[in-house]
Amino acid sequence: MNVLLLGSGGREHALAWKLAQSPLLTRLYAAPGNPGIAQHAETAELALSDHRAVIDFCIRHSIQFVVIGPEAPLVEGLGDNLRTMGIGVFGPNKLPAQLEGSKGFTKDLCARENIPTAGYVRVESRDGALASLEDFGLPVVIKADGLAAGKGVTVATTRDEAEEAIQAIFAVNGASAVIEEFLEGEEASLFVLTDGTTLLPFGSAQDHKRVGDGDTGPNTGGMGAYSPARVLTPALEQRAIDEIVRPTVEALARMGSPYSGVLYAGLMLTADGPKLIEYNARFGDPECQVLMLRFEGDLLELMIAIAKGELAGRADPEFSADTALTVVMAAKGYPGTPETGGTIAGIDAAEATGAKVFHAGTRSDGDSLVASGGRVLAVTARGSSVSEAQAAAYRAVDAIDFPSGFCRRDIGWREVAREDDQG
Repeated sequence: MNVLLLGSGGREHALAWKLAQSPLLTRLYAAPGNPGIAQHAETAELALSDHRAVIDFCIRHSIQFVVIGPEAPLVEGLGDNLRTMGIGVFGPNKLPAQLEGSKGFTKDLCARENIPTAGYVRVESRDGALASLEDFGLPVVIKADGLAAGKGVTVATTRDEAEEAIQAIFAVNGASAVIEEFLEGEEASLFVLTDGTTLLPFGSAQDHKRVGDGDTGPNTGGMGAYSPARVLTPALEQRAIDEIVRPTVEALARMGSPYSGVLYAGLMLTADGPKLIEYNARFGDPECQVLMLRFEGDLLELMIAIAKGELAGRADPEFSADTALTVVMAAKGYPGTPETGGTIAGIDAAEATGAKVFHAGTRSDGDSLVASGGRVLAVTARGSSVSEAQAAAYRAVDAIDFPSGFCRRDIGWREVAREDDQG
């Protein structure tokens, strides 16, 4: 089977690495890809927003299956257009993808279905948002109602911070926002595969959004992650599926828009149980990297079963009992204006330690590899504990020569501390 993978980040490199291991694969293409993805796939320059060009590429290269990595093409309806042409797709259609595309859509669905989540209000104007702040205490959560690459959320601890966040959102014409109560607890990410009817759990993870050690500084797209998230116990995971994910999937099916793909639930583990923070309509980045390092099955075969609606009766996917941990190496200046063009060396030395280095924001410059984005590499390793996986990942990080890069040195710190307490 010829397969086209869409995207160019660390998530897509992890997917390409895993897809390339499938005996069902004849040829893997990737658009636009990156130098890491090019080790597993033939890359092509395609604008993912040009659906006609993507379809034409599929026809010319006898593509039978498309894996959509990032969220924007899903929210824009690329899945619908490919399915109309008879091409298999991993990823939801436009309407169910609004679970990620519109915070308001998701909150309203939760309200209708009695899904546990934070109290909220939708606001369509700056003045309306400022007036609505009176209904919330501090801290308060301000979310832009749209795609924001993981960075459209402000947890305001003062009234001034809340007002600044509102001003920034409504500086854009046509903007809208969601204001939410602040939830107390620890965050965890749960991944569930679904064909619109059957649900299969697909692992858990915890990521690190803040740019600095000790969870300080501004939010980023993610500076590292580990899997599994042991704080999400089997009992809590089952509650999240029964009380949050399943009612969501059933509601979309009743709307005539069944969800097909991976549903990523960002959860807050509160004193009252799991509550939904937000949904993503695709694998997380860098969570995908740690999930793929642990997943022991045939990813392509599983994705095809989802697309065909054939999950019923399947056993749960198999994962290694090991912990996987990934450390993001970012370009200086991230999450502001990153310093691009910095040279990168030592990846072979890093992988010689047993780690896997996924490319995120890289490009080739002659014989050199250089940084081309904010998050540049995702250095990923396994171990029998979080402490072991962390040590292995940082050994690999230290083998990489990236003078204009930086990383957090404490990925997995909560779980390492828990392991130390138990040890």
